[in-house]
Amino acid sequence: MPSATDPPAALPLTLDLDDFKGDFSFDALFGTLVDELLPEFRGDDAPGAPPPPPPVLGAAPPVFPAVDELLGLFKHSCKELVDLRRQIDKRLQNLKKEVATQDAKHRKTLGELEKGVDGLFDSFARLDSRISSVGQTAAKIGDHLQSAESQRETASQTIDLIKYLMEFNSTPGDLMELSPLFSDDSRVAEAASIAQKLRSFAEEDVGRHGVPSAVGSANASRGLEVAVANLQEYCNELENRLLARFDTASQRREMSTMAECAKILSQFNRGTSAMQHYVATRPMFIDVDIMSIDIQVVLGEEGPQADHICIAEGLSVLYKEIADTVRREATTIMAVFPSPNEVMSILVQRVLEQRVTAILDKLLIKPSLANLPPIEEGGLLHYLRVLAVAYDKTKELAKELQSIGCGDLDIEGLTESIFVSHKDEYTEFEQASLRQQYQSKMAELRAEAKQQSESTGTIGRSNGAAVTTSLQQQISVTVPATVAANVRSIFACLLDQVSQYLTEGLDRARESLNHAATQRDRYVIGTSVSRRVATAAANAAEAAAAAGESSFRSFMIAVQRCASSVAILQQYFSNTISRLLLPVDGAHPSACEDMGSAVSVVEAAAHKGLLQCIDTVMSEVERLLSSEQKATDYRTPDDGAAPDHRPTNACIRIVAYLSRVLEVAFSALEGLNKQSFLTELGNRLHKGLLNHWQKFTFSPSGGLRLKRDITEYGEFVRSFNAPSIDEKFELLGIMANVFIVAPESLASLFEGTPSIRKDALRFIQLRDDYKTAKIASMLNSIMAE
Repeated sequence: MPSATDPPAALPLTLDLDDFKGDFSFDALFGTLVDELLPEFRGDDAPGAPPPPPPVLGAAPPVFPAVDELLGLFKHSCKELVDLRRQIDKRLQNLKKEVATQDAKHRKTLGELEKGVDGLFDSFARLDSRISSVGQTAAKIGDHLQSAESQRETASQTIDLIKYLMEFNSTPGDLMELSPLFSDDSRVAEAASIAQKLRSFAEEDVGRHGVPSAVGSANASRGLEVAVANLQEYCNELENRLLARFDTASQRREMSTMAECAKILSQFNRGTSAMQHYVATRPMFIDVDIMSIDIQVVLGEEGPQADHICIAEGLSVLYKEIADTVRREATTIMAVFPSPNEVMSILVQRVLEQRVTAILDKLLIKPSLANLPPIEEGGLLHYLRVLAVAYDKTKELAKELQSIGCGDLDIEGLTESIFVSHKDEYTEFEQASLRQQYQSKMAELRAEAKQQSESTGTIGRSNGAAVTTSLQQQISVTVPATVAANVRSIFACLLDQVSQYLTEGLDRARESLNHAATQRDRYVIGTSVSRRVATAAANAAEAAAAAGESSFRSFMIAVQRCASSVAILQQYFSNTISRLLLPVDGAHPSACEDMGSAVSVVEAAAHKGLLQCIDTVMSEVERLLSSEQKATDYRTPDDGAAPDHRPTNACIRIVAYLSRVLEVAFSALEGLNKQSFLTELGNRLHKGLLNHWQKFTFSPSGGLRLKRDITEYGEFVRSFNAPSIDEKFELLGIMANVFIVAPESLASLFEGTPSIRKDALRFIQLRDDYKTAKIASMLNSIMAE
């Protein structure tokens, strides 16, 4: 081992670069250096290590013997570490130079590749331009060729048409010298098409030049009047031939032949003659026995004396048979005619006007008001009940026929027109019937009182006064009780009818709301669509919005009319019915309960419709927000222009829409109905705006514009007279300050208005400086406080 006096160069090399590679441990390195000099510090199990000498009592502590050697070793190690660092630095410099050289080569190669790629792109662009040019040239050549071919075909067809026209214009009434085309049954369709073209041209020419005067040159050329007459005659003959063939095929149920004839006949007056001919030849319209069978089915064995229940059952059976027949005919019509809806319109109209009307004429024979039918035979009430049954069943049949298909026919209006004469005089007949029943009841009461009086005729004269008094008391008690019972029954019937009438009216108004909702849902599209599809969908959405607004107005008017009807009913009850029911215990409260139940049914139907009205309004509000609100509305302008502090376009359009559509609601609704409707609409509007604004980010100037929008909305909803809604929009205006104030002022904002904390914590994340200003950490400190 070298001594401490040896120069450092004489010491052996103890460090190497490999010692610092991999999992380097300073403790292991230090142990390796000092192991030879300090063997006593090795582990207990190290081989060859002598045990330390025992301490001598009273002796001075020994001096550490290896200090000098360790100092020399450490100095030498430091020098070696410095040498190693220089080696590393030198290698690192060489590596940097090599990397710089390789990077320069790479950049040079990359530049050359980029130039090559740019050249390829230029070549591809020129090639694409050339291909496009060649394609456009080829398309133009193709268009020219197609146009030339079309002109050639048109010229050829014109030559043929002129030849055929000359044949028809040769001799009046002579159709024997025509081309074989017009007599060949296998080319009937072609002949019909050419004949119609010739006829149209000839009639137009004659109409343009007018009918020639008889005075004139004898050698003047004849016009096309002969051709018009001959063509008319030929078309009539051809149409009759086709109709005969159609009838033959119809009897044999040859659908293909029928369809072929119907298609050709559609060229003659749009096929009207074929449609009407087919409908007119249906057995239900030409068979006389069917009419007698219909009457027998409806009236049964009792004949004209049948009650309304039997007539209702008979009409149900008959109308079911009619609907089944129309359904079978519809199958044939759909398979045969090119315009089946028009045929179904003619068929259904014929069914209602001929078959149904004939049945109703037999049933609804108006009695004479001057000579009323006897009450024993049902009186006028029998006629009214039969009329009600026939009206209901016929309306059901009309709905069934409409579901089968009736084209553009206004089947509801046609059905109403069948009963118009009966409905015009219905009030007079009902009043007369009520008078007849009243007189009958009074006659029964008088007869009963007279019978009781006669039964007490044998009583002595001494008891006569008591008997008379008792009888008068009995009549005075019996008559009000009977009248009250009858009045209550009639009023209950009136309540049922009024409730049903008003509910059905509201349901019909709701159907338009449902239809508008269906239109809205049909035109909801995604974002990845072409511009043409998006434009078409936007136009359709505008149409659906107009339909929704119209249905909203219609329902509000229906609600207004229902409210007016209920008010009239309540006034009638208070002024007339109450005084008739009060003398009898329990009659008046029971009638009040019945009226309350009837009104509740109407209110339930109105409530459903009002909720649908709110859905309609909010759907349009959401559509306007989606289409009109831009992301830049609440951002600082990129062009450096001054911020716009006017309301956004979306806000302006929504307020205008709500003002326009709710105008009818303010006039139609009253009291609690109006208050609850506007409150619910205000809550929905508040929630919808909150959800909408969470889609945007806001700059300070955008926050000011948002506050301007909120002010505009708040001023509008103030017309609702709903304090809870006003408060919500006021809090919205305060919450908008989270986008305006500086980040360090947020804590004071929360302290001043703690009620906005919940919503403000959600919206504050929409600030455009939320991350850069580290507002999240500020919020944590605010919440911690």
